[in-house]
Amino acid sequence: GCVAQRGARDNVLGFSLLASQQVLFRWLVEPRGLRPTLSTRRDTPVHYIHSQQTHRTLKGVMQACTHQLKGGNTTAGAVVNGGPTSRGGMTKTRLPTVSRRMLARRRVLGAKSTTRRSSRGLGGRRPNQDGSVIAAVGLPQRHFMMMGKDGVVPRAAMVEEPESKSSAVPSSDGVGPVDGVLQDQEKIRNIAIIAHVDHGKTTLVDAMLAQSNVFRENQQVEERVMDSNDLERERGITITSKNTAVSYKGTKINIIDTPGHADFGGEVERVLRMCDGVLLLVDSVEGPMPQTRFVLKKALELGIRVLVVVNKIDRPAARPDYVIDHTFELFCDLGAPDDLCDFPVVYCSGMRGVAGMEPEELSEDLGPLFESILREVPPPRVVVDGPTQVLVTSIDFDPHKGRIAIGRVGAGTMKRGEYAVVKPGAEARTGKAAEVFTYANFQRVPCDEVEAGDICAFVGMPNIAIGETVACKSCPKPLAKIEVEKPTVRMKFLVNTSPFAGREGEFINSRDIKNRLERELERNLALSVEPGQSADEFVVCGRGTLHITILIETMRREGFEFQIGPPSVITSVNEETGAKEEPYEIAIVEAPEEHVGACVDLLGNRSGRMLDMVASENLGTTTIKYRLPTRGLLGLKNHMLTATKGSAVLNTIFDGYDEFGGEIKTREQGSLVAFATGQSTQYALKDVQERGQLFIAPGMDIYEGQVIGIHQRSGDLPVNAAKAKKATNVRSNAEIKVQVAAPKEMSLDDCIEYIAADELVEVTPTSIRMRKNPKGLKAGRLY
Repeated sequence: GCVAQRGARDNVLGFSLLASQQVLFRWLVEPRGLRPTLSTRRDTPVHYIHSQQTHRTLKGVMQACTHQLKGGNTTAGAVVNGGPTSRGGMTKTRLPTVSRRMLARRRVLGAKSTTRRSSRGLGGRRPNQDGSVIAAVGLPQRHFMMMGKDGVVPRAAMVEEPESKSSAVPSSDGVGPVDGVLQDQEKIRNIAIIAHVDHGKTTLVDAMLAQSNVFRENQQVEERVMDSNDLERERGITITSKNTAVSYKGTKINIIDTPGHADFGGEVERVLRMCDGVLLLVDSVEGPMPQTRFVLKKALELGIRVLVVVNKIDRPAARPDYVIDHTFELFCDLGAPDDLCDFPVVYCSGMRGVAGMEPEELSEDLGPLFESILREVPPPRVVVDGPTQVLVTSIDFDPHKGRIAIGRVGAGTMKRGEYAVVKPGAEARTGKAAEVFTYANFQRVPCDEVEAGDICAFVGMPNIAIGETVACKSCPKPLAKIEVEKPTVRMKFLVNTSPFAGREGEFINSRDIKNRLERELERNLALSVEPGQSADEFVVCGRGTLHITILIETMRREGFEFQIGPPSVITSVNEETGAKEEPYEIAIVEAPEEHVGACVDLLGNRSGRMLDMVASENLGTTTIKYRLPTRGLLGLKNHMLTATKGSAVLNTIFDGYDEFGGEIKTREQGSLVAFATGQSTQYALKDVQERGQLFIAPGMDIYEGQVIGIHQRSGDLPVNAAKAKKATNVRSNAEIKVQVAAPKEMSLDDCIEYIAADELVEVTPTSIRMRKNPKGLKAGRLY
């Protein structure tokens, strides 16, 4: 009801009353069924005053204004006659300063609101008997107008509350949930844990499992127990989503651990269809990161309730206020509705297994987190007595049972028997569920039937695929198909044609490679495979180089031998203008202050445009934000780590398609290429190493056309690394032996980032080599 105008200083607010006391009092007291949307500018600071709904008086509002004018504590708010604990209508409640954009997304809570803001930021939410209302202070006068007896209201449209649906609404095209009365399954909660990479999702799941008595007291439990395969443990990241379940106070909580890297965002998009709520983990120091934005966007699009968990709160540099405010701003930027913007917050440490509603008041266990899940995450709202309807969202494989389909029972019950397998736009077929499982205590437990709202797994349908619906034969109605983001990067998979082909691999022909790629498409929706220019060539498209690299490494460990080409972006044509477009990404780099210049040069040379630069005084680092073509990110990681001595952290997120950015030069140096087949010798390498940096050591088998090092200048240089010293009958003990420097070790990721357009990577179960593409050579020779 009060308007703040700028004073002589930015931190001083002068208040002026717009209406008479009677009109203002009526506006504060009279309940409103409609919620006005505040239309504001970005450049004016805004403060929120929390005032109790009951016994609101003009005196308390004026006291709050007077307190601000007299230079009172900026973290003190006004609670008007807040009950017996208040003194003179005042109590200390945090007044966070927010931007105009944030306030434009915010709506004044209605008179029947039953929540109040936490003292630790904008996102807190906890039950309050008296309720609360937020009065905005700091709005320019032009955003208010007189409305007769109704008092002062914002100049904005009035938004009515949406009506809740009590029954399933059938769609017109025969796709959607079955008809019936929706009921809440109070004894079930389905949640997914989503976050940016390395924010502690899997570690938190380990603590939740341990405190739910899932393991025996004498059982040996590995760290990050949800990361089950070798690649996940080696790289320290989650690659595929996994299901488990715990029980808390008689309520079953199905937990889905999801990947945190942007390249595996397709896994997150799939499993969100099984959830009614998500735990959004945010690091207490880093705050929201690029992948946080992506996964949150997908959850908000589905209208899923979000519980924000500030993890690693025990870190010395933790800043929970900063994290909560920036998380709220992220919600606003993504256009979240009011009920989702009013997110609850829990502070925890997954490593220690403790949680609390305030960062200074942590419990001895994760009890506050479990209680928040039961209180804030809605139970599944399903048709209990209707025909069976299960959407398959994941596929697993067991060597004894075969293909295992996983999904949530949306209606009816799932048990053994015959069902109709349907999909939008396709004919229905019959399938039989031979065995049904549910998740309990970190195991897949056989059961007779699974009720609606629970997550189940079943076997017996060898051709079942992700996105298909298992429905009752009498009512074969499919659910909407699962949509995921389109791929942005492609790579060529070719049959190995090097001189060493067939020496180390078990599966080497095109038929084996094609069958393996087709099996991968069944479980990896974000991947696509296209035919190449010949029968021995396949074009694999994915979300990023890491997405495809994980597939390459998996196939290599399975015994496959093949070669791959350099990554390239997938371009498109604008239908309106006919212009060529390419994918763009937002790159966020955090580096020490002394290395910021090198990062700026690297990103600028790759057609990057700076969006923001923020220095952190406490951490001694600077965060820079760039928008650049995806082509500019190819091979950038190694160059940035070299320029910053391994101290830079690079995170990216897809930002859509835009005009083609022109030529980008990603590599300035050429390669050292062997022109003789044989075994590398120390005698030859001591001369070759003066031309650049080597990838090989003495005694290794090499062949003509193999890339054995980095040339110190631009352009490729053919060298003879297999030259041996001529034997003579003259004995010489005075020869000076020159030591060969240790070679640079190149992993699969490093090789993919290094190769140019005319080079290939040869992948075998035991070796990774780089070679020149024979199709680009004259008569198949280097010179």
